[in-house]
Amino acid sequence: MSKVTHVILTGGVGSRLWPLSRKSRPKQYLPIFGGKSLFEMTAERNQDFADKVIVVGSRDNCHLSKEMMEKNNVTYLDIVEAVPRNTAAAIAFAAFAAEPDDILVVTPSDHIIEGAEAYRQAMDEAISKAKNNFIVTFGVHPTKPETGYGYIEHNGDEVISFREKPNQVTAQTFIDTGNFLWNSGMFCFKASVLLEELKLYQPEIYEKSQAAWSQAKEGRLDEALSMEIPSISIDYAVMERSKKIKVVPAIFKWSDLGSFDSVYEYLAKMGHKVDEFGNMVIGTSNYTAFLGLENTIFVYTEDANLILHKDHSQEVKNVYGKLEKENSILLN
Repeated sequence: MSKVTHVILTGGVGSRLWPLSRKSRPKQYLPIFGGKSLFEMTAERNQDFADKVIVVGSRDNCHLSKEMMEKNNVTYLDIVEAVPRNTAAAIAFAAFAAEPDDILVVTPSDHIIEGAEAYRQAMDEAISKAKNNFIVTFGVHPTKPETGYGYIEHNGDEVISFREKPNQVTAQTFIDTGNFLWNSGMFCFKASVLLEELKLYQPEIYEKSQAAWSQAKEGRLDEALSMEIPSISIDYAVMERSKKIKVVPAIFKWSDLGSFDSVYEYLAKMGHKVDEFGNMVIGTSNYTAFLGLENTIFVYTEDANLILHKDHSQEVKNVYGKLEKENSILLN
């Protein structure tokens, strides 16, 4: 009998949430959401229906996952990537580690999801489709013309196309059309079905991921073998090619909290202080006054501060990129 396995992907450094998110403690491990991290909330959200848990992470953050899983007394299989090779390889490793008929529910570790009943309904529907050998992606009904997400064009549960992150005008067109969903980056499928499709459409990734996994020691992957795996997302590798794709149009509230405007909205809803002009302070309780500014976010850390208008949140990655070129210790 197939079992449901929750696969948690923990890659990514959260460059658009610098200086809160650092290489040593990426955004998914920051305990700033009622004392919990996004990673912990992800594990808790899926524990009721998952028989097993697999965490796929890097050698730089696996200790953080272990710390939080032990804190919450969760038993799990730890897959530690030697080098990041994108989501196609990460998901392949989890599928190789599972039994062929196991249903894998794959989720990033850094999302906020609200609406437990709606979430459970979406999961039940996806698991049912996965048992019938479909590969399921979750699409979220958009609430605004977001330019930081990819979109899924659909008709019911049929996927018409996947669209890249659009500009503002195109995003608004998607919203007006009414048959587009945000691509949540969450998936559900049988391990064997995913591997069959990966082998069909990206045989090199399949073969080299299998080779790396076969030589893994206690879930730790070899660096030399891992470097041979092409770095491609699961969207490009399988989702945009397979004829077995279905989408579950989910009605739960979802955000990847990938930028400060989404963090702002979430914290404001949770009662975080916002002044009469829409300004917010994150990271310090020190008295902070905003003069002549509206909708501004002040982010405080011990060694770096960030001041931004929330409409420019996507541009934080440019600051991160500049610091990365300078090999700055402020990213560590």
